[in-house]
Amino acid sequence: MLGRRSLNRATLERQLLLERSPLPVPDAVEHLVGVQAQTPHTWYVGLWSRLADFDADAVGALLERRELVRLALMRSTLHLVTPSDLAALRPWIQPVLDRDLYRNQLHGKPIADVDVPAVVAAARAALADGALTNKQLGDILAPHWPDTPPGTLVYAVRNQLPLVQVPPRGVWGRSGAIAHTSAEAWLGDAPTPPVDPARIIRRYLAAFGPASIRDMQTWSGLTKLREVVDPMRPELLTFHDEQGVELFDLPDASRPDEATPASPRFLYDFDNALLSFADRSRIVTEAHTRSFQRRGVIPQAVLVDGFTAGDWVVERGDDGTATLTIRPLEEPFADADVAELIEEGSSLLRFLAPDAPARRVEIGAPAHPA
Repeated sequence: MLGRRSLNRATLERQLLLERSPLPVPDAVEHLVGVQAQTPHTWYVGLWSRLADFDADAVGALLERRELVRLALMRSTLHLVTPSDLAALRPWIQPVLDRDLYRNQLHGKPIADVDVPAVVAAARAALADGALTNKQLGDILAPHWPDTPPGTLVYAVRNQLPLVQVPPRGVWGRSGAIAHTSAEAWLGDAPTPPVDPARIIRRYLAAFGPASIRDMQTWSGLTKLREVVDPMRPELLTFHDEQGVELFDLPDASRPDEATPASPRFLYDFDNALLSFADRSRIVTEAHTRSFQRRGVIPQAVLVDGFTAGDWVVERGDDGTATLTIRPLEEPFADADVAELIEEGSSLLRFLAPDAPARRVEIGAPAHPA
């Protein structure tokens, strides 16, 4: 049986959150099987918290050199991946994107009777000449399908054709309109490797395990993964958690002792460490869940002893001073944790606000006092 703390330490290590990793950024992104990058910049904090000597400008350069890309993948959400993982993951995830398109509350009904392959072909031709904003692409498609909202046509293209969100959007310290082009236009017409679901499951376990089949399905958005996992049983280890749920893992994967120390870590709002499990209790506390339910937004979480214990926000004053406020969720932080939080928070603030004339870290009152 693997208890909650044992699962926590295993997951932290595999997520590169127990100790910062010396891996180069592309290798780390591949190890993590992508980094959710739904926002232009907050995901940089996820890499900063995981990698030693992290250089955000270098990551932006990788995007500009097309060595990293951002596009819709797992759970039909935007992820940062390498080009090779785009080719490996997108065909496997395609059923998720199909389901999202045709069951989408906003777009499902208006797209139902549209010749989607024709829409995709028209979009592919338009994007061959360069990246387009959603409005520009919608304006090109709308005359051919006047009875369908342009936004729905664009969403169909996004879900049926791998669309890369191009720089400068997503580059550290820069901004830009959301603009896309096709993966083939951006990266060239590279051969697509055969879909290998078992290999992807092994990679998921290497980054998130031990995990249940429901966890795998939550991470990917796919269903019926038992059909993939059951034939893999001879090569996997099985455990059970405290609720008796069957967990799978790689035989050679590390499972640190539950007493292994875990330093504070700052996570961003869409961190996959928080979103990739059906049962999130290995990291997410009940207080964190209650906070999300109250506010309806995902807080930027602080891990203390490996578990979500607070949230954080950075604000700039009129004089340019950068203030990082760390708030416990319901109960005040233990005195023994405050010094480590301030030390790690000071490092984060130097990363986020290197130009600030002054920086300070504050421990706030509980967000939702018990």
